[in-house]
Amino acid sequence: MNEFVKELTDVNFDSEVKTQPGIYLVDFWAPWCGPCKMLGPIVDEIASEFSGKVKVGKVNVDQNQQLAGQYQVMSIPAIILFKDGKPVDTFVGFQSKDAVKEKIQRALR
Repeated sequence: MNEFVKELTDVNFDSEVKTQPGIYLVDFWAPWCGPCKMLGPIVDEIASEFSGKVKVGKVNVDQNQQLAGQYQVMSIPAIILFKDGKPVDTFVGFQSKDAVKEKIQRALR
């Protein structure tokens, strides 16, 4: 993770994501997940590129099972885009950087 990516947990998720205006990209992942490891650097790059426009956070599903269940994360990696605290888009599995950026651009409109 880089300085633009926030670690999200069962404890801080509501205050960090659900009560914040704007777009928040949340990456649900686990350390043992191969595709998650491939997506991680892409999420970090996006966090840097969209700094000031989009907030980015990561949820370790092994340590935060309540959140994974609340958002029905059955497969990882899973990215949920929140807009003004509400989920507006979900994509599961490895995504290219361009695909993620396209979904962010759509949410920013």
